[in-house]
Amino acid sequence: MTTPAVSALNLVPVRAGHTTEQALASMVALAQHTEALGYSRYWIAEHHNTTSLASSATSILISHTLQHTQRIRVGSGGVMLPNHSPLMVAEQYGTLATLYPERVDLGLGRAPGTDRLTAQALRRAERETSLDFPEDVAVLQRYLGDAAGQGYVKAFPGIGTHVPLYILGSSTESAYLAAEKGLPYVFAAHFAPRMLEEALAIYRSHFRPSETLAQPYAIVALNVIGADDDQAAQYLATSQQQFFLNVVRNSRQPLSPPVDSMAGRWNEMEQHTVNSMTACSLIGGPATLAAQFSELHKRLRADEYMAVSYIYDEALQFASYRLFKEAVEAV
Repeated sequence: MTTPAVSALNLVPVRAGHTTEQALASMVALAQHTEALGYSRYWIAEHHNTTSLASSATSILISHTLQHTQRIRVGSGGVMLPNHSPLMVAEQYGTLATLYPERVDLGLGRAPGTDRLTAQALRRAERETSLDFPEDVAVLQRYLGDAAGQGYVKAFPGIGTHVPLYILGSSTESAYLAAEKGLPYVFAAHFAPRMLEEALAIYRSHFRPSETLAQPYAIVALNVIGADDDQAAQYLATSQQQFFLNVVRNSRQPLSPPVDSMAGRWNEMEQHTVNSMTACSLIGGPATLAAQFSELHKRLRADEYMAVSYIYDEALQFASYRLFKEAVEAV
């Protein structure tokens, strides 16, 4: 069995009692740590009007991370294309690819990733622009492609950079698009795992080879909480549970320290919703983590797994990423 690649996704959460500056410093430190561990790529998310997440200016954070690392690929997980002009995205990522050749990825999502009013403020569009996603992806491919295929409007820098595009999704709709275009597909199982296996099956069965890919390439984003033993991991996982509880309540609170028990902190419906959102999570000590991953990989057979670790203590978060890589290598 071929060992799948491992990568990391960072939403750049602001920890309770910490500043935004500290969150950005932690973002760089984690990138350097995962690079040293041999991770394939390090992606940074896009979120707006959210005080608990510092990942609004994604391309700037990517540039900063590239500047402070040496080899690891750095990219967007992802650019929410309805929020942006494809031309500006092509210019920004074409510039990054010119500064850092062969190190930049461009993950693309169709959802705005924010509320309606914030989305309108970002793109100043009164209509629903997510419907333009397939066309916007095609325009981006042209802007970043060869000079011969350009129109009057061109991306400088951008032309000829061929920045790799990845289609992100949390339902089956984007699976069809990624398959049709012959692009890699990234499923967001770290917060919406319900349609994971169906989406992967659709992507693989409908895949059309392209100049980019001869065969499907599937990445699964998932939550990982690794620790010295199962009890410690379950304790650390309460930070993740509190994080998603805040999402359910639309309460934009910072990443909280772990607690001894979640009892009394959520009601039955909230607990059920959080558990559903985080169903694709690996939580445990080294042996448990390895067993959980082995079972997951037997079912999914993904080419790559992208880990998110909502752990309050930075040193313990670093350890979790190390333990995850060891679990994957044990397969």
